[in-house]
Amino acid sequence: MTNEENTIRINTTKFGELEINKNSIFEFISPIIGFNDLKEYTIVDYKPDSPFKWLQSMEDMDLAFPVTLCSFFGIDYQFDIPDEEAQKLEITSGDDVFVCNIANIPQNNPYGATINMLAPIVVNIVNKKAMQLILKNTEFEVRHKLFDEESKGE
Repeated sequence: MTNEENTIRINTTKFGELEINKNSIFEFISPIIGFNDLKEYTIVDYKPDSPFKWLQSMEDMDLAFPVTLCSFFGIDYQFDIPDEEAQKLEITSGDDVFVCNIANIPQNNPYGATINMLAPIVVNIVNKKAMQLILKNTEFEVRHKLFDEESKGE
């Protein structure tokens, strides 16, 4: 397959025209809460040096969620994927799993950014199946602060 056959061009609201590798598109077998009709997404690395990436819908060019990894912020974030969800995603190894969290970054106050640790995005990178997993019996929060008060003054 040539490079051209392996890519598609999309015109997004947030990033303009992008060339997307077809292999980087994954399908939500269980939708993101509130977006039941949208199944296909990709990760856009708009600013490579940023800890934030974008979960861009391939079906709605207006929709892109900021996402990040807890490890970028030194957050110890571990959880078990319930067997039922692991089977749906066809996970056979922990090495096949990519986990990120949707962020909320207030436009006028980036230091007020939070991430949703209660409902991570889980992707099987082998078969490209994904879901937003709602964790149960956990202390994780929907709006976990990324920065403490001291960070604002730096």
